[in-house]
Amino acid sequence: MSIVDEPDPYELWREARASCPVGKVADEDVSGGREVWWVTRFADVEHVLRDGDTFSSRINDETMGPVMGTTLIAMDGAEHRRHRDLVAKAFRPSAVERWGEELIRPTTVALLERIARRGDRRADLVADLTHRYPVQIIAAILGVPVEDHELFQEWAEGINHGPTDLSRSLPASKAMTEYLRPIVEARRAAPTDDLLSDLVTAEVDGHTLDEEHLYGFLRLLLPAGAETTYRMLGSLLHSLLTHPDALEEVRVDRTLVGAAIEETLRFETSVTIVNREPLDDADVGGCIVPAGVSLLVATGSANHDESRYARPDEWDLHRPPTPHLAFGTGRHQCLGMHLARLELRIALEEVLDRLPGLRLDPDDPVPPITGFAFRSPARLPVVFD
Repeated sequence: MSIVDEPDPYELWREARASCPVGKVADEDVSGGREVWWVTRFADVEHVLRDGDTFSSRINDETMGPVMGTTLIAMDGAEHRRHRDLVAKAFRPSAVERWGEELIRPTTVALLERIARRGDRRADLVADLTHRYPVQIIAAILGVPVEDHELFQEWAEGINHGPTDLSRSLPASKAMTEYLRPIVEARRAAPTDDLLSDLVTAEVDGHTLDEEHLYGFLRLLLPAGAETTYRMLGSLLHSLLTHPDALEEVRVDRTLVGAAIEETLRFETSVTIVNREPLDDADVGGCIVPAGVSLLVATGSANHDESRYARPDEWDLHRPPTPHLAFGTGRHQCLGMHLARLELRIALEEVLDRLPGLRLDPDDPVPPITGFAFRSPARLPVVFD
């Protein structure tokens, strides 16, 4: 059985941390016949992600390149720095904060009012809220038609299947590119005040982005901004709904919103694995990892490491603050982490304000959180007063 078919990756990683925290995985490989290794302990995961000179990201060009094209996640060194700088300013905390009241809160309110207008006091918070919410935000920031958010979500989910299901990921990538092409040409002719205009007019080494790099940016930013945050918001609401005492605490004391978000980011990291390639034989936690292997860096496992967190497999609203790796670390740390935290905070605040007495639907089984590389609840049936 493939490791990605495991029903509970945390049980698998718990055993790995205890017996073989750095080692070869007996599994088929989608990276051109390479051996597959993984790293599961916090200290080792952090070490690999911070050492970008030894552990290259170029392997992502083999796995995601056929689907996404040339992207930041496959670049190293100066090339990565130059291209990251093109979009980094758009995702700094000072830039992100203005989107809160202008864009994020109105989008959340509109979706929740739509739920309330139905009058049945029931909802599936995945279908009605989390699946619709972040993709509308990133579409508006980029400057593409928000009314087509369902298409973007469908393409994002398809693209993120990557090499594991090319029958879905390649058509999704092609469809997104063809949809964006006329919008890109319009921005080239008449730039406006959006991130897409910034990208089509940006220069690297005195040249504007070529087609390959531009569409690579777009095929990365839309899925990254859509799927990861929608999964994270679903897991945040799931965590609170399955801990009703904590939900009531947060409802009464909004200073606990941040703690609920950070604990969920640790407890249910929406993207649990990133891929690296050692350029030379490398020592990781006392184990020599051969050059050229496909190295699965399990951030999800690191966030449950017993040597760093007490009772790591419990969701605890009052856990003492300890940094986690939900957004990675090092030069490839997630560009959108400030935006994601803001989206999570505003969404939770509005849910608590507008859906009084929120609780899981007693007539429906409690939905599980599932997935391996990407995790979230598929459904979240609730009732409210």
